[in-house]
Amino acid sequence: MLKTNVDKIVEIFLECKPGMPRVGAGWKVDHKGSPFLLPGIGGITLNVQVGESAFGLAGDHIEPGVSCTANADKPNEFPNNSLQILSCVGNEAKLISGAAKGETGIVIGHHGGSEHIIVEFSREIKEKMTYDDKILIRAKGQGLKLIDYPEIKLFNLDPGLLEKMKIIFKKTGKLKVPVTTMVPASCMGSGLGRPHVGAGDYDVMTSDPGTVKKYNLDRMRFGDFVALMDHDNSYGRAFVKGAVSIGILVHSDCLLAGHGPGISTLMTCPGSMIKPVIDPDANIANLLKIGTHKPS
Repeated sequence: MLKTNVDKIVEIFLECKPGMPRVGAGWKVDHKGSPFLLPGIGGITLNVQVGESAFGLAGDHIEPGVSCTANADKPNEFPNNSLQILSCVGNEAKLISGAAKGETGIVIGHHGGSEHIIVEFSREIKEKMTYDDKILIRAKGQGLKLIDYPEIKLFNLDPGLLEKMKIIFKKTGKLKVPVTTMVPASCMGSGLGRPHVGAGDYDVMTSDPGTVKKYNLDRMRFGDFVALMDHDNSYGRAFVKGAVSIGILVHSDCLLAGHGPGISTLMTCPGSMIKPVIDPDANIANLLKIGTHKPS
């Protein structure tokens, strides 16, 4: 069992509400030079959930579930910046107003640029929601540490979810972390270089068909745990040979140059202490029985 400082982790209530979809005026142009008009960031997305493919949607940067904000007018300022930093993947989200009052969901990640947190609710709950509903996040996880692995840093990760990730200690001193996909460093694009990873995400570029096929990138699903090879996220997102970062897929494939499915950081190490191992079931939907794995 992994030893952590869970007994020292602070729990804080945060309040937010669903954020309206963000659609810019006029055409956008994809990486092949073709214009498009499609749904994109934000909204109460009724028919997309964790566990489903992040590819093939008639959309761009689609966020599954419910995209939430604490300040839609000023997304980079208080109180939305607090919501972004302190909310963690796996945190409980509870509706405290509206027709679905009392129902709960799960935070599945952060999306930079839009500065949303993304919450998985069942379709039945989403059908009852409005953009005036209030959501209370039971935030806990920032500051979580692995006592026996100080080289490995954790971000944005609820302690309860960490316990369910089926991480195995190896006699070599490494941790085996189940992931669905190993992404080569050369594929990481938009968001690279951001000075910290306590919020936001960065994108797996999918503009090269041969690379997508070679690494099975188009098989990734919302909520997949993935390994970013030769990337260290300790103090920002950077290429470091031999480093490994573990993240969760939070938004869909994209048409814009330099973009693709978005990954929120959960775990990182500048050395080789993390050994990712392929497991098709390494998805938050499977671990927490939500989305496509919610019991009927």
